[in-house]
Amino acid sequence: MNLARLALATLAALVAYFVVGGIFFTIPAMHAEFAKYPAIYRTGDAINSVMAVGVLGILLAIGAAAMIFARMHPAGAGMKAGIKFGVLLAVFQLGSFVLHNHMNLNIGWRLSALQGIAYMAEWIVVGVVISLVYRG
Repeated sequence: MNLARLALATLAALVAYFVVGGIFFTIPAMHAEFAKYPAIYRTGDAINSVMAVGVLGILLAIGAAAMIFARMHPAGAGMKAGIKFGVLLAVFQLGSFVLHNHMNLNIGWRLSALQGIAYMAEWIVVGVVISLVYRG
């Protein structure tokens, strides 16, 4: 396992995650849905005070995903493997985060659906970036 490539894949995927997330989570429809639940979700200003914790959490998750990918494909793999891996990550997030939070949080289906679309896109891109950067 190439630790330098693993770290590089993790960092590249982290950047990609936040780029895709920045696109989705700044869409007015998404912003409007979050605004409907001020008792549940922090405002933009309030998020800034805890942003480091969130970035660390995503870094840990992407690092674990990169490690799993490296164990599955020790020599690395191409775009097709990255898409398949990303789809698996996305489905995992859909079940363990989006639908689970829909059950736990008092939010509507529209917000859950929008989050599902955004997180699916983010994690598919994460899988692809990991596969393109990691080489054993």
